[in-house]
Amino acid sequence: MQRKLIFENGMVFEAEGFGSTKSIIAEIVFNTSMVGYPEILSDPSYTDQMVIMTYPLIGNYGMMEEDYESRLIGPSALIVSEYNDKPSNFRYTQTLKEVLEDADIPALTHIDTRKLTRIIRDHGSMLAMITDETMDTTTALQMIHAYTIPHDQIAKVSCKKKWYSRCANPKYNVVAIDCGIKTNIIRQLNAHGCNVTIVPYDITSDQLMALRPDGVFISNGPGDPTDVPQTIALIRSIQGKLPIFGICMGHQLIALANGLTTYKLKFGHRGGNHPVKNLLTGKIEITAQNHSYAVCYDPTIHSNIQLTHINLLDQTVEGIAIAKDHLFSVQYHPESAPGAEDSGYLFDQFISWMDQHQKEKKSCQNV
Repeated sequence: MQRKLIFENGMVFEAEGFGSTKSIIAEIVFNTSMVGYPEILSDPSYTDQMVIMTYPLIGNYGMMEEDYESRLIGPSALIVSEYNDKPSNFRYTQTLKEVLEDADIPALTHIDTRKLTRIIRDHGSMLAMITDETMDTTTALQMIHAYTIPHDQIAKVSCKKKWYSRCANPKYNVVAIDCGIKTNIIRQLNAHGCNVTIVPYDITSDQLMALRPDGVFISNGPGDPTDVPQTIALIRSIQGKLPIFGICMGHQLIALANGLTTYKLKFGHRGGNHPVKNLLTGKIEITAQNHSYAVCYDPTIHSNIQLTHINLLDQTVEGIAIAKDHLFSVQYHPESAPGAEDSGYLFDQFISWMDQHQKEKKSCQNV
């Protein structure tokens, strides 16, 4: 089926469609990962976005349910240069096209994704529409300009009730605040000896403390971090009482809870090849990222907060810590391991700070 992609700035591209036949308006972004489209499609952080894959061939190894990052299909639409509908992979359970049809997600192929990426790189992320080739461009632009960007993405993707992920011989109980949590984060916590209780983003501090956690994890998620004041208030209420570790959206929420601000990047960071420098060790980590917003840090104002990591491409904040509160966060995804195990130590650090917190509690009880 022949379809059109229409940018809010008036640029129009023709393409071949697959997946759903519906029309969609969403923010258009690009991802530079060379592999991992099943994980990208199942990542809730892409909610209400259409994703351009810069790697030219997509679909060639199908979709594997056991590799999904959630039960949801995150993106509103997918755009690829060349789609392969005949996977060569003994593990695949469905083709990409079948998954998109089941989830009612439209997709485009036979389109110059390099050109689309350069447009976003130069002009910034913007709204776009995928529609039928018969749609009048003037009418489509009117619809795009009348579209209101949602601010309830985290409420959409967060769990509605708590659930559990347990491991053998657990050492600690961790409560994970679900802002759109990825499955592999939970796997990593389990692998480090943590039973995990996953709870909604708007849980109260009393409800959380009643679960008697040894530590709290704040997850990744979609949208603007300022849209969830409940989670920001929660962090403030428990900070200093329990070790806290945040990733991506969790990093931004921790920053906001401590008086820092956030701002929207021109085209965001999405892909598995972002170099980040650990300022504490001097080492460079190759990281996976997926976010539109960044943290604004001023050492003269936020002297109580330690800057731990920076992005070497644009010098944006990639990590902060407050050691006395056993609190730290990173903007990137250590569980995705794009640089082998470059960032796996962060989960070890969380365990170490829970160890330290337990020792301090026992010390206080013995006084």
